[in-house]
Amino acid sequence: MTREKTKSVVDVSEEEALQKRLILFNDEVNTFDFVIDSLVEICNHDAMQAENCAMIAHYKGKCSVKNGSFNELEPIHNALSSRELTVEIQ
Repeated sequence: MTREKTKSVVDVSEEEALQKRLILFNDEVNTFDFVIDSLVEICNHDAMQAENCAMIAHYKGKCSVKNGSFNELEPIHNALSSRELTVEIQ
């Protein structure tokens, strides 16, 4: 008797298409400490990760701070926006 092995195939492109990024943009208004504190409180970053994201946004103009589905990122986007940080879901 012969048994066939089967593997379930996950369509990676479909899964990747559902993944979005939350982008933090540099601004000339908010302090580094405010941005870092916001990323720690809202995105659950540790202090080092938040500082790195703030520095990248400052020097490169933007930084991806969180990945996930649109539904996961929308409340984070809204919370950061309510603190007048410039963010966008891409």
